[in-house]
Amino acid sequence: MTLTTGVVDTLRDAVPADRLVTDPDVLASYAHDEAEWAPWELPAAVVRARTAQEVQAVVRACIEHRVPVIARGAGTGLSGGANAVAGAVVVSLEAMDAVLEVDELERFAVVQPGVVNDDLRARVAEHGLWYPPDPASSPWSTIGGNVATNAGGVCCVKYGVTRDYVIGLQVVTGTGELVRLGRRTAKGVAGYDLTGLLVGSEGTLGIVTEVTVKLRPLRDPERTVAGYFDSVVAAGEAVTAVAAAGLTPSALELVDRHCLAAVDAWKNMGLSADAEVVLLGRVDTPGAAGDAEAEQLLAAFEAGGASWAAVSTDAEEADALFAARRLAYPALERLGPLLTEDVCVPKAAVPTMLARIEAIGAAHDVRIANIAHAGDGNLHPLLSTPAGDDAARERALLAFHEIIAAALELGGTVTGEHGVGLLKRDGLAAEVSPAVLDMHRAVKAALDPHGILNPGKVV
Repeated sequence: MTLTTGVVDTLRDAVPADRLVTDPDVLASYAHDEAEWAPWELPAAVVRARTAQEVQAVVRACIEHRVPVIARGAGTGLSGGANAVAGAVVVSLEAMDAVLEVDELERFAVVQPGVVNDDLRARVAEHGLWYPPDPASSPWSTIGGNVATNAGGVCCVKYGVTRDYVIGLQVVTGTGELVRLGRRTAKGVAGYDLTGLLVGSEGTLGIVTEVTVKLRPLRDPERTVAGYFDSVVAAGEAVTAVAAAGLTPSALELVDRHCLAAVDAWKNMGLSADAEVVLLGRVDTPGAAGDAEAEQLLAAFEAGGASWAAVSTDAEEADALFAARRLAYPALERLGPLLTEDVCVPKAAVPTMLARIEAIGAAHDVRIANIAHAGDGNLHPLLSTPAGDDAARERALLAFHEIIAAALELGGTVTGEHGVGLLKRDGLAAEVSPAVLDMHRAVKAALDPHGILNPGKVV
């Protein structure tokens, strides 16, 4: 009997029959995330868990048979962090999709990991509350996946990332225990911050089965400022001008004409602009102070070299522009294989980094479209190649690694929100010292002593 046969037999006894999947065609659909250039192999089984106890049973079966176990949410990741290895068990958390509690007084919510980001935001809005982290994939990505990668988003320039809102977790550990980490109180510093450690660990230190997130009151309506620029570098100069003016907008997003054209070709939204780049800013300060802040943001756009800029008076048009920003990745993905970066650099380095990206694309004859959470320096160059063009694929991979090297040279990081996964392991090794990489591995060995939790990822 092989290890694979053994673990499947054990799982048949450990979980309800309708949870276990071994059909190869179905397994293939759970074997990888959206990072289509990251390697993957067919798992031995998928378990569509519905309870924390079922997840615990899966982990214990995998420990018994020394078989890798990979946690998966909606599969919207972009770094290969949820990709399977041969013979592994994938535990799908998408059916664990309940909002278990919303506490208006203490301002927190308790959710299962399969809850979709936008669904949580809509649910807490019924209570006059708001969950800020909003990755571009928020209509599809799950809270568990957001926790796994420490996802960011449009609002994060002002309000922070997922780790800033996760205050408690229920986790199945690498030894098969079901434990609770964190707190429900406004403050708490008892012991090490294991909750913060687990956020962003990409399923390599434990499998999250419940998340407690803190909430904020609902905001006033935002004001939108749009600007057209003749180049991505000029738009980058405007980003620097916004920071130099001491402004912290609630959003500051960059979208180039390649992205807008792709969205138009797909959705026929009529948004393609007579400009190389559109910069979209928002402010949510209430009242007259918000009006003044919008005018200051407009002035910073103009000082940065906008060929046209205005405070929007049409909320529907403004929302359409931000919707196009969220649709940019899937729109470009329709046109051919896509390799996505998410380097992050200091705000002062944004213009230089954008120029480096353009130069790298030209040097390798690779078409690069640009979207960005520009306000916090998180850039998403999208490297596009024709389907079936192996030479273009090789050039794109070279460009991918050069972009990472350029970001590090400018004092940046290899990933702002997508995670290391498989695609950026070399980048992590270049970013941190050998001693720090050893610290990562020591933590991994301590919390996953059998080496079964999403092996081969991150470190």
